[in-house]
Amino acid sequence: MSRRRLLGTAGAAAAVSAVSACGEPPAPQEVRRGQVVGQTTDVPEGGGAVFSHSKLVVTQPEEGEYKAFSAACTHGGCTVQEVEDQVIRCLCHGSEFDMVSGEPLAGPAQAPLEPFTVTIDGTDIILD
Repeated sequence: MSRRRLLGTAGAAAAVSAVSACGEPPAPQEVRRGQVVGQTTDVPEGGGAVFSHSKLVVTQPEEGEYKAFSAACTHGGCTVQEVEDQVIRCLCHGSEFDMVSGEPLAGPAQAPLEPFTVTIDGTDIILD
């Protein structure tokens, strides 16, 4: 096991333990910190991909530049379904978000998507 994965696993376990004491389950992103959440080969330049297992949407606005956001729409909590024409779309109620900033562009959503940072290691996308 790599040092990065070992530290990520330890961090995830600590987050789960801390939150379980309070009675609330951790956010899906919290338990994925330090872990591979996807592959760069799944994220086209000028587009993005939704990784539903970790509730993240990862975009690549320009070659080699990756942005990550919560995939939970800020309007009703639906998981965003697609990234097309440089826009992150939630098909539940029509909200659209900028793929670079996560800011709402259209629809009922008023708040931006929560941003996350990722590190690229080879083709692995690792949630920081």
